[in-house]
Amino acid sequence: MKESILRSDGLYHVYESKAEDGNVVALRGLHIDMKEGEAIAVVGPSGSGKSTLMKCLGGLMKASAGSVSLAGNNMTRLTGQELVELRQKTVSFIFQEGNLLPQMNARDNVAQPLRHQGVSSRKALKLADAMLDRLGMVHRAHALPMMLSGGEQQRVAIARALLNEPELLLLDEPDSGLEQASRSKVTDLIKEVCDNGGIVLLVTHDQQLQDSYLTKKIELSNGQTL
Repeated sequence: MKESILRSDGLYHVYESKAEDGNVVALRGLHIDMKEGEAIAVVGPSGSGKSTLMKCLGGLMKASAGSVSLAGNNMTRLTGQELVELRQKTVSFIFQEGNLLPQMNARDNVAQPLRHQGVSSRKALKLADAMLDRLGMVHRAHALPMMLSGGEQQRVAIARALLNEPELLLLDEPDSGLEQASRSKVTDLIKEVCDNGGIVLLVTHDQQLQDSYLTKKIELSNGQTL
């Protein structure tokens, strides 16, 4: 029987507002259980709670109520520093905008998370070069983000996220701006995460990507599952 890696129970999140419309309830009692090797698509219209769910599950945001457990750790009970350390060891994010550090070139951006974990700079850069090569970006290793196209920046961000072999990979439209050849490489790399026992949670509108390897789908509407 496969082990549960990520679990949420009764997850609620409320954005407080002083506007006339009042507070916004983004998540309404969500229960999620992901086991090793699973890849799940999160779908739903704009404002349905997809981004809030991803942030709560990845430890970027604490839910208003309910609990989130990752790799046996109840994240809602961890201190700020404990949460940072857990994220660094087990979670990787890929956002639409890439979020690269502008003062660092591509290979340094990719290597940075490993350096934070205490890996030597030499080893981290060697692994970064190998990952960039797999994504067809090694020839741009010394380019700053401002010198890269949107699609190239996204490939660098993907290389950075996959380098530490995360237990939980969270992706928000990772194929945005990528040509078909790059999409295939990214899909292969994401599959490897699952093959190694990790789990993948993916926000995407790409039906072909949903059908290619995802094990199931979470449909959100107004903060609830359908």
